[in-house]
Amino acid sequence: MGNDFFVGDFLARSLDNIQQIERSIIKKYRKTIWNGFIGSVQEYELIKENDKIAVCISGGKDSMILAKCIELLHRHSAIPFDVKYIVMDPGYATPNRELIENNLKTLGIDAEIFASDIFDVAYNAGGSPCYLCARMRRGALYAKAKSLGCNKIALGHHLDDAIETLLMSMLYSSEIKTMLPKLHSTNFEGMELIRPLYKVKERDIISWANYNDLHFLRCACKFTADSAEDEMLSKRQEMKSLVKKLRETNPEADDNIFRSLHNVNMATMPGWRDSDSGEKHSFIEKY
Repeated sequence: MGNDFFVGDFLARSLDNIQQIERSIIKKYRKTIWNGFIGSVQEYELIKENDKIAVCISGGKDSMILAKCIELLHRHSAIPFDVKYIVMDPGYATPNRELIENNLKTLGIDAEIFASDIFDVAYNAGGSPCYLCARMRRGALYAKAKSLGCNKIALGHHLDDAIETLLMSMLYSSEIKTMLPKLHSTNFEGMELIRPLYKVKERDIISWANYNDLHFLRCACKFTADSAEDEMLSKRQEMKSLVKKLRETNPEADDNIFRSLHNVNMATMPGWRDSDSGEKHSFIEKY
């Protein structure tokens, strides 16, 4: 009787904690997170009737809150769709695997964890392990989602990812491009990738995690997870610092960069490249 009481009390407290976390998304962070999530889903038509979506959870803060947002939407949406929550373990160290498992329980997310040897393959293949790892991880997620009968995978990229990608492409690749809120898979026919947090800012996700005293993996990658120095030296970290610096003189700098992606005046562009054919064009053609 005594043990049953304590088990029941623990389950009640766990359920109450999950409800508090969910309530914080809907109430305290309604304007900054929930509205941005719903706005992305609606404006970019990310979720449609009878979709079956695989929500890909890496263990970081972004994919975890994405899972909760989609879970809440699935529970209350008038549009019928199905959802599966998947976690690929590419070779995590035991403490990282346990952290993911514990956070799934804390958030009340029923996810399937499946194993792969991607970390070892990428590390032993030579060349750039990070590039190969990223490509292999994406392919493995698509394959798993398709095996579950899903037609879409959802990733946790947010507004900051979009503008940082833009800045990196401009400063280091001499082109203007960023990540789209959704795209068709080129290798898995009939599959799409969606980014429902496209309008949500990273600092608001961090605030939500801190508010709920949640601690997630800072980096899921085997090659940088234990190296703060590597992270600080990365190009993306450099872009984060750049945007932070811009906000010091213009608090709306990140918003304006994001809006500019939706407001490209092609008549003022001296040149552009056709994304399908790769053919380059100049304004001289129509001058």
